[in-house]
Amino acid sequence: MTHPVIGVLALQGDVREHLAALEAAGATALPVRRPEELGRVQGLVIPGGESTTISKLAAAFGLLEPMRERVRSGMPAYGSCAGMIMLADKILDPRSAQETIGGIDMIVRRNAFGRQNESFEAAVELDGVAGGPVPGVFIRAPWVESIGARAESLAEYDGHSVAVRQGRLLATAFHPELTGDHRVHRLFAEMVRDAT
Repeated sequence: MTHPVIGVLALQGDVREHLAALEAAGATALPVRRPEELGRVQGLVIPGGESTTISKLAAAFGLLEPMRERVRSGMPAYGSCAGMIMLADKILDPRSAQETIGGIDMIVRRNAFGRQNESFEAAVELDGVAGGPVPGVFIRAPWVESIGARAESLAEYDGHSVAVRQGRLLATAFHPELTGDHRVHRLFAEMVRDAT
């Protein structure tokens, strides 16, 4: 079995945790900070962190447009929490000048589950992942306000979609990289394998 080469956008957020989870899921994981590093990977993870900061840093490092181009041309991408916001076509309540990579036909609401001190863990039934619910860590997490016809919801929590897939793009409102359960990363590694 081949080891897909998957990058983790390494500008801000929980980069190390995603790198470790991808390696545990059978991928070769590389940090991505520059456009030339993006060119070496077959798939990309956009980690949790602060979506406004990630957006500004991606623009400053010259990565925003190259990421958009790669996603438009079919590169698989997975976003957790802030990464979900970055993969959304529209943010309901964006900060000024906040941009996204886009690609998933959905509208997301930032910090929908509350502030930092309202963070929580919950078991999430995730379509396409065998072995029972996955543990979800929700930290100032977004939720999906609405989803277009091209995307499908894979999981709901408290009446809101918290995991979405559209073709080669995957997004979760929660952080599987913080749990020690690597099934979501295995799913994404399989998506990358299937695409190459």
